Amino acid sequence: MRRFSIGPAAVFVVALALSTGLAPPVADAQPTKVYRIGVVLQGGPYYQAIKGLKDGLKELGVEEGTQYLLDIRDVQGDLKAVEAAARTLEQENVDLIYSIPTSVTLAAKRATAKVPIVFYAGTDPVVVGLVQSFAKPGGRLTGVHSLSTDLTAKRLEILKEILPTLRRVVTFYDPGNVSARESARAAQEAARQLHIQLVERHVQSVEALRADLGMLKAKEVDACFLVSDAMVISQTQFIVDTANAKKLPTMSSERGFVVAGGLASYGVSYYALGRLSAKYIHRVLLGTSPADLPVEEFARLELVLNARTARELGLTIPQSVLIRADEVIP
Repeated sequence: MRRFSIGPAAVFVVALALSTGLAPPVADAQPTKVYRIGVVLQGGPYYQAIKGLKDGLKELGVEEGTQYLLDIRDVQGDLKAVEAAARTLEQENVDLIYSIPTSVTLAAKRATAKVPIVFYAGTDPVVVGLVQSFAKPGGRLTGVHSLSTDLTAKRLEILKEILPTLRRVVTFYDPGNVSARESARAAQEAARQLHIQLVERHVQSVEALRADLGMLKAKEVDACFLVSDAMVISQTQFIVDTANAKKLPTMSSERGFVVAGGLASYGVSYYALGRLSAKYIHRVLLGTSPADLPVEEFARLELVLNARTARELGLTIPQSVLIRADEVIP
C-alpha cells in the first residue's frame, strides 16, 4: 500500500472559516490548527475525486498546505488492506477520513470507532448500513450518493444499442463485495430481458483479475462490461488496454474510463463528486456533526463515448446514441 503525505508538516494559517463569514484572525492571533484529512481509495480513476476535492475546498477558501493536509492511503485495488489503512489513520488522529467508494467506506467504518467519515457511495448507503437515513444519517458518517449500481441495467441497454448483435458479455467482480453482487444481479436481470448471456468471472484480487482478463480468448465474448466493483475499476487502464488489444468493446460507469480509451460510459464524474464532497468535509472540520448533515444525492449523469476507440474497433456508433451523448471524445 502506498502512503502519501502532501503539504508541509506545520504552518501558520488563517482560520478555516472563510465561507461562514467569520472575520479573519487579527495579526497577533495564535496559529490555528492545520487539519489532517485521511483519504482511503483503491487507486486508478478514483484519484479524480481527490482532484475535485482539492478544487472544491479551494473554492470555499480553504487552501491545501496552509489550512489542511491530505494523508492519502492508496490500497491499489486491495480491499482487504482498507481496514488497516483506516485504523491507522484513526490512530494517528486525523480529523476526518474521506472514503471512496461504497466498499471502501464499509471497510473503513468497520475498522474505526470515533473518526468522522465523509464518503462517496455508488450504492444506496441506507441499504448497506452506512447511515440510518438520507435525511438523518444518525452517526459519524455522511457524504454523497449517486446512482451507480442502480444504473447497471441502463448501461447494458446502451451497450446493446451500440452493438445490436451483442450476444455474450463478460464481467469481472469480487463476489465478496456487496455493491458488486448487487450490480451483477441487476446486470443478470437486464441481460435476460435483452437476450444476452452475461459471463461472470469471479476475481478476488488484482492479480486474479489481470490473469483472467489476459487469458480471455478472441471471440470468446462480444464485449466487456464493468459492474460496481472498486477493485476492478481501479484497474481501468489495464482493462481498457487489454480489451482494446483483444478488439473487445467496453462499457463502464465513469468518464475517466472513456478518456483512458474505453468505448463508453454512463454515470457520474468522480471529479464532480469530489468537488461536491468538499462542502461536507469543510462543514465537518468546522464542527458540524455528520449526524446532522443529510446525505446528498448527486444526479448529474453523463453518457460519454470514444469515437477513436470505436473506429479502431471497426464500430459505427448509431446516430440514436450519438445524439444523446454528453461528450464524444474524438
